[in-house]
Amino acid sequence: MQSGQKKRKIRPAQKVKEKQGKEKKMHPQPVFEKERDVLRLRNKTAVITGGDSGIGKAVAIAFAKEGADVVISYHEDDEDARSTAARIESIGQKCLLIPGDISKPAHCKKIIEKTLKQFGKLDVLVNNAGIQFPQEELSAITPEQLKKTFDTNIFAMFYLVQAAEPYLQEGASIINTTSVTAYRGSAHLLDYSATKGAIVSFTRSLSAYFAKHKIRVNGVAPGPVWTPLIPATFPPSHVSTFGSDTPLGRAGEPVEIAGSYVFLASDEASYITGQVFHPNGGEIVNT
Repeated sequence: MQSGQKKRKIRPAQKVKEKQGKEKKMHPQPVFEKERDVLRLRNKTAVITGGDSGIGKAVAIAFAKEGADVVISYHEDDEDARSTAARIESIGQKCLLIPGDISKPAHCKKIIEKTLKQFGKLDVLVNNAGIQFPQEELSAITPEQLKKTFDTNIFAMFYLVQAAEPYLQEGASIINTTSVTAYRGSAHLLDYSATKGAIVSFTRSLSAYFAKHKIRVNGVAPGPVWTPLIPATFPPSHVSTFGSDTPLGRAGEPVEIAGSYVFLASDEASYITGQVFHPNGGEIVNT
C-alpha cells in the first residue's frame, strides 16, 4: 500500500473460530516420534560402485561413520581404493574392495556374490559409478564412446539390481546417482546427460517395481562437484571456473553430497521412494 493511501473495506468484518482437532479420538493414533539409533546405518551392509574416490568415497566414509560395513566396487585405481578402505577401517567398520568393470554382467553378479559371502546380507545398493567424455561436436561422439557411456552409466545399474534382487529384504534401499544434467541438459555432455536422464526414469520405475516388497529406490542428482572426474575430462580453462556459475558461486565438495545418501539409506527416509534429491548449489530444476 502506498504511503497515505486510505484503507477501504473489501469484506465483512469477521472472526473465524478455528475448529478443535479430535486427535485423541483417532484410531490408530498418529505416530509422532520413534527411537533413533545414534548410528543411523548400524549393522547395515552397503555396496557402493565408484566408491574409491569422489562422491562415492565420501558416501562410503559417511556410511561407515553411521555404522555400516562397506563394499567398494571400483574400476582400476587401487591406490585410491586402498586409501578409502583404510579410512573406513580406521572408523571401526569393515570394507571389502572389489575391482573390475561393472559394464560386464558377470562382474556385477560377482560383486553381489562376494558381498553375500563376506557379510551374509545386502541392505543398501548405491549405483554411483559413472564416466563422461566431453565433446564440443555431436559428430565427435563415436559409436564406441556412446556404447561405453551407456554400458557403464545405466546398463551396469540394471545388471547390479538384477543380481541383488534375490537378496534384498524389506527395508532395503537402492540409491542411484543421476545428475543435474538430466534436468537441464548439457551441450558438451550429450551422451552422459542422456544416461543420467535414463537413470531418473529407471529410478522412478524401479521404485514402483519394488514398492510391494517395501524396498525403497531413490536418486541423487548432484550439480557440479569437485571430483577427480573433472580435471581428468575437462580442459584446464573449464576446470579453473568449474561450478562458479551456480547460485552459490562454487562447485560442491563430495562431503556436501554424501548426506543425501545417508538420509535416503536410513530409516528416517522410510516414507520416501521414487524421488530424486538435488544437492546442486541452488540451481532450480524441473523435478
